[in-house]
Amino acid sequence: MGIIIDKSLINIFTLTYPLQFIYYILKSVFSTGANICKEKDKNKNAVMSGMIIGTIFSVIIFTIVLINIDNYINFMNMDINTYKVFTIYSILQLFVSLEFAMILNKLYYEEKNTLANKYSLTFNLLNFVLLIGTSLITKNQIVIITTTIIPLALFTLYIYIKNSNKFKLQLNVLNCIKYDSVELFNNIAFFLIFLFGLSNALEYREQFAIALTFVSLITDTQWDTADAIVTAATIDISKNEFNYKYHKNNAYKLLGILFITSLIMFICLYGFYDLNFKITMIYFGFEIVNFIIYPVYRIKTCYLQLEWSAFKTTSNKICSSILRMVMSLLKTPFCTGIGQVCSSIYQFISVSIFFKLNYTIDKDGNVISKKFNDKDNTN
Repeated sequence: MGIIIDKSLINIFTLTYPLQFIYYILKSVFSTGANICKEKDKNKNAVMSGMIIGTIFSVIIFTIVLINIDNYINFMNMDINTYKVFTIYSILQLFVSLEFAMILNKLYYEEKNTLANKYSLTFNLLNFVLLIGTSLITKNQIVIITTTIIPLALFTLYIYIKNSNKFKLQLNVLNCIKYDSVELFNNIAFFLIFLFGLSNALEYREQFAIALTFVSLITDTQWDTADAIVTAATIDISKNEFNYKYHKNNAYKLLGILFITSLIMFICLYGFYDLNFKITMIYFGFEIVNFIIYPVYRIKTCYLQLEWSAFKTTSNKICSSILRMVMSLLKTPFCTGIGQVCSSIYQFISVSIFFKLNYTIDKDGNVISKKFNDKDNTN
């Protein structure tokens, strides 16, 4: 959209970035947590109950944000007239995507991967074709977002109804929070980190803002896709089918592909924007460090969360988030990148220590509890 309509629209991505974590917070509790409840608590009503309750909370929260849209844009140190229409589009798209993601999550836990991937491909192609196609025909921003959002919403409603089951409203919300508490508190922290951190970073010169936005543009979809590492590990752990080496190897294969796509996007899109190469590479360097160590600590965190101690694992995540939040308030345009790297390194070290103290991994990749081994040796 920045290329077709107005270069400044690339900054919508950074402007609404904190709001993505409202999406993740709601998904964590009412989708991932609910699906784990179905497996661990044998509550067949949990998934549909979570989807319905999650939808109600989503409508309320995103409506409040839309009502206060001018105040939000002002807080992020950006111009209301330039960004308002597409900020509204971005928020509406987040809501529709959340409803869509809850349906996909349900299907993935039911091992209907092919159907879920078919829906996902259709949704994203529809979004892309309508948004880009309409913007090539008209520059009227209201027409563009209306033409895109309405069909996406109708398609989502269709698959929502089609994949719904009969159920009774029965959901243990506390268990939903417990089973995915690391991700939940992680996303709450991210919301605060990026809300204040990006507001802080956007106070600096435009060349820093455009470089930060550009690097986010070419890596954020990759980070969203990398969330599959967590989803796959969580599903197998909850079903007692987890193999560490298998998940780690697949995680690095996926990240290798994702990193290559980031490089391709860097090369293809760099010339469209007035970027300072040195500043851009500093921001990109932060992402590379995080790509390298992400699979190890995220997979181990999933295992510790579900099989060791949800409280201790979540507490450790909160510590890393506080560290990142503090670093993100540094008076430097690189504050968000510094915070991200410091948090990742802390998690890599701390989670590895927790895992090593409590578990060993045999040559086949199976995770074995050291407490279990000690009991065997005693006997």
